[in-house]
Amino acid sequence: MSTSEQIPPHTLRAAVKHGRMNRRAWVVTFLLVIFQIINFADKAVLGLVADPAMKDLGLTAGEFGFIGSAFFFLFAIAAVAVGFLAGKVPTRWILLTMGISWAVLQFPMLFGGGAAVLLVTRILLGGAEGPATPISLQHVHGWFPAKERGFPSSIIAVGSTLGPIIAAPILAGIIAHPDLGWRWAFGFLGFAGLAWSVLWFLLGRDGPYSHTAKKPAGAEPAPDTDSTLAQREVLQPKAPDASMRSGSITERADLLKIVPIRRVLGSKMFVAAVLAGAGCFWAQGFLTTWSPKYLGSVVALSPEMIGLVSTFPWVIGALALLVLGYASRLLMRRGVTVRWAMGALFGVSLLASGICFTVLPQLHGYAAVTALTLGAGLAMIYPLAPTAIAFCVCSKQRAAIMATLTGFASIGGVIAPAMVGTLMDRAGYVPGPKGVRDSAEMASLLAQGMNSSFAMIGIYLIVVGIICVLLLNPDRTADKLQTRFAFNG
Repeated sequence: MSTSEQIPPHTLRAAVKHGRMNRRAWVVTFLLVIFQIINFADKAVLGLVADPAMKDLGLTAGEFGFIGSAFFFLFAIAAVAVGFLAGKVPTRWILLTMGISWAVLQFPMLFGGGAAVLLVTRILLGGAEGPATPISLQHVHGWFPAKERGFPSSIIAVGSTLGPIIAAPILAGIIAHPDLGWRWAFGFLGFAGLAWSVLWFLLGRDGPYSHTAKKPAGAEPAPDTDSTLAQREVLQPKAPDASMRSGSITERADLLKIVPIRRVLGSKMFVAAVLAGAGCFWAQGFLTTWSPKYLGSVVALSPEMIGLVSTFPWVIGALALLVLGYASRLLMRRGVTVRWAMGALFGVSLLASGICFTVLPQLHGYAAVTALTLGAGLAMIYPLAPTAIAFCVCSKQRAAIMATLTGFASIGGVIAPAMVGTLMDRAGYVPGPKGVRDSAEMASLLAQGMNSSFAMIGIYLIVVGIICVLLLNPDRTADKLQTRFAFNG
């Protein structure tokens, strides 16, 4: 096959040319998309049940905000711990364990749990879901060669935004149904998690590019397939020499040696990603805890409309991820470095998100909802950060680095619900009786408290967006780490 005829493996063009599709790779990718849908639906359910749950359980805004923040108490610890564990244990089994745990932890609220049970289950659920994004990305990277990882990574990232889009209308219908109610929203997610776990047990496998993959004894490579040649390079890597340390890191991502983790964590790039990720998690924390309450009290939407409108930021997030993912893939195929193809695009999106949040307090009604939708939606692009970071380390260390980043960044999710709830309390907001809509005065106080938080996060996102454009540079960081600190292992 001539160079001009070579087609990147695991692409639609390759499938057409060779008359076959890597079905297992795409089945695994599809299952991980569903995994991420369930993951983010689990987060979104608390916000959707906010009004009936607060009144039924007798919770103030501050107390409910604390429960929302509690989801992230173990999130960081679990993400980091499981990330390092993934360097030794096949991620297939880690994902199965997470799926079962998510399902089981939903059922106590279905069977009548009170405020204390809700608090404990949200803490445990946060710990179980903390490693979800980095482990999903690590697993799918094991099924595709380096240059083709951007697209499946983006698809999985879109799955994280599809969770609320798909689940919110369903859960809102369950909550509003007179024979079901808000507790059955948790039950529905529990059964969905069990169903996914069964499918994953039957179909989930670790890929040929995974660090746990072993070359079959006596296996002979197919002479005319790019995918086999790429796999041989991964299984028998060569150290990158000085002549390779130029251009985009995508050219040598699977040839990198192990480096000390502390050197990666101390890099300017990693610090920039953590700060940016915290802003993204703040937006997620607000959307999954307080956004439905905002729509119900300030805009006076019905429960069914809240379920619909709540999906809009996630739709914007999904579109942003698809556009940015496709753009970065196209740019990297043309030789553009990861810094400009992914890092800069990520930073510019956060900058735009910050501008929307900054102007939000000056807006009212549907104009405010529009700004909130755009601001929060553009902040849903967090998965691009760990995907970019993953390019600077070898396969064995990617899960640990991505999980540690997610763990540190999740601090934003801890802050958001409690911060907003506290500001609402300080503004004088008090939830009304069960079954009674907030008065105009209370809705105004609620908006006042939330607007204070919007102004703060808006300025923050503008600053970290600029920082990411300047410092989120995996190409330079990888070369620096390999030159100074790489060792065989």
